[in-house]
Amino acid sequence: MKLLKYLPLLFFGFLHAQEEVVHSVYFDFDKFVLNEVQVKDVVDFIKKTDSTRIESIQIFGYTDDIGKEAYNFKLSTKRANEIQNKFIENGIKSKIIVTIEGKGRILIDDDIVENLPEKRSKNRRVDVVLNLKPLPKIEIPGYYNSIQKKHIIGDHIYLNDVLFERGSSKLTFKSKTELDKIAKLLLKYKNLQFEIQGHVCCTPPYQKEAIDKDTKKRQLSTNRAQTVYKYLIWKKIPKERMTFKGYGNTVPLGKGTEYDRRVELVISKV
Repeated sequence: MKLLKYLPLLFFGFLHAQEEVVHSVYFDFDKFVLNEVQVKDVVDFIKKTDSTRIESIQIFGYTDDIGKEAYNFKLSTKRANEIQNKFIENGIKSKIIVTIEGKGRILIDDDIVENLPEKRSKNRRVDVVLNLKPLPKIEIPGYYNSIQKKHIIGDHIYLNDVLFERGSSKLTFKSKTELDKIAKLLLKYKNLQFEIQGHVCCTPPYQKEAIDKDTKKRQLSTNRAQTVYKYLIWKKIPKERMTFKGYGNTVPLGKGTEYDRRVELVISKV
């Protein structure tokens, strides 16, 4: 992106919801030892995460449903311990690892017969769970967290709680609650006109737009903007006051992927 490279973040408030990120490591049948590629992959998962946000790490081991329960419990525990040992060997502090637990085998429903070997292979794993501290709210000059009494053309209304799941353009309950508040203010300040801008994260540099997992089309940022547009129409905001447009991954904020799965309102007329 060349349009708005990385915007400086000057001041921070705080959100309250903790976030979990899960990384799974898969093992061969009846094995608990990692190869070098697996070690690098799982260690990089931790080290590439913003260390200031890591609250704690939990490690949970599993096995497939083949074999005796007691044996599988021991095997799942060995797998979890193997991950812990590799973390410590690679400089990850043990004090932030709060759980190392073998969960034993994962049973498969009797009626599942398709792709049974694949189902079992996905159960021979360890899940590494990162518990992350809440994201700070963004406050940038010209960026606001809500509709103001006075705006100028070009002001951005960054909607802190209108953030989307990866690959999705569906509004969460939290997003709808935020938009309800915005709609009330838009009904109060009737002269404001604006563009609804949709954004995405995590696509390769050569691929500016992402695929919407529901529509299967490469127009995720546009779909996100249109979803907000339709919701505001439902809340009685006249469509003549609004336009919407998807910007793909061309306007990252430079503060993590969570922020880039967003929608903003940009004032076009006051």
